[in-house]
Amino acid sequence: MAKSKLFRFKPFGSFMRGLGAFPIHRGRPDMRAFRHAEQVLTQGLVLAIFPEGRRSQSGHLGHVFPGPARIALRSGASILPVGIAGTENLEHWPGLLTRPRVTVNIGRPFHLPPTASELTKTELINYMMDHVAELLPLEYRGTYGRQGN
Repeated sequence: MAKSKLFRFKPFGSFMRGLGAFPIHRGRPDMRAFRHAEQVLTQGLVLAIFPEGRRSQSGHLGHVFPGPARIALRSGASILPVGIAGTENLEHWPGLLTRPRVTVNIGRPFHLPPTASELTKTELINYMMDHVAELLPLEYRGTYGRQGN
């Protein structure tokens, strides 16, 4: 799943589609992309989603959209949380020249709880993002995760 802007330049869009990516329009619910995502999961394939809809400029977890939780809930797919720290140092050329440390932590797969359909959007998002936050240093967690981990 990737932002639709990446598909505008035809050669790059073709490359992205060749990798199995498909476009999603950000800023509004994109039902076509949601249906496609559910189809990918029901075929037993992997779907990668950045729940914030973009990379964080600061590196901290920010506002998360409900789409990823909705897709997991409707498809019954397991979620593999991944925490990535240090990418904010790659934003500018000096960072690329100094080879900053980027850490990728992969957690254990989990499912949304059986009561997930009864939870509010915020509770679903918090449940999902707490698993991601546990994989990050405290300073990256934002409002998610238990502060004592």
